[in-house]
Amino acid sequence: MDEVAMDDDRMLAGWRHALPAAGDHSVRPSTLFIACGALAKELVALKRATGWTELTITCLPAHWHNTPQDITPGVRRKIRSARGTYEQIFVIYGDCGTGGELDRMLEDEGVERIPGPHCYQFFMGTADFEALTDGEPGCFFLTDYLVRHFDRLIIKGLWLDRHPELLPDYFGHYTKVVYLAQLDDPALTARAAKAAARLGLAFEHRLVGYGELGTFVANAAGASAAVVTA
Repeated sequence: MDEVAMDDDRMLAGWRHALPAAGDHSVRPSTLFIACGALAKELVALKRATGWTELTITCLPAHWHNTPQDITPGVRRKIRSARGTYEQIFVIYGDCGTGGELDRMLEDEGVERIPGPHCYQFFMGTADFEALTDGEPGCFFLTDYLVRHFDRLIIKGLWLDRHPELLPDYFGHYTKVVYLAQLDDPALTARAAKAAARLGLAFEHRLVGYGELGTFVANAAGASAAVVTA
């Protein structure tokens, strides 16, 4: 087992109590998660923890957050191409800048998604996230995925490598970076702190694990078993 998998297992150890009983695994219907690519690693870890072999995960490009107009039609195409193949479909996206368009489409298609505007909220938990942002609105958030891809998505994605003079325009109203960590990984924490320093911001580290994403997957797994055995 590689080091990353071991870290995932340690994080998941306290979460497994929420899962349905092992005997339920064989009766789950085939299920598709349509997800943001930024959540792929976490969803694969959660699938492994549940033993949910009937779960398929398909991901859309994470960089669509820079072009949110692509998210709704992309998710719709995935839903319609999966009809008749899977007994259940869930969408693992926040609103992610679609301005409610994603939810309107999902209502028309009759497909459920994880609640929340973005992954920062469901990783941290709605109550804690709202309390933090109400009290400190100048927070810039990082997740494990964003730490790993900070240079590509933030520095190069915002052209700060070519135009560092744009840094105050982008980040002048932020006061600190809050790293919402899924794994307790000192190397990632060090990279997150370095990213905060590069942006000229204070740094805060919060180990939040999988948060409401883990709860949603556990509930979906339990509901899947109930659908078949009812």
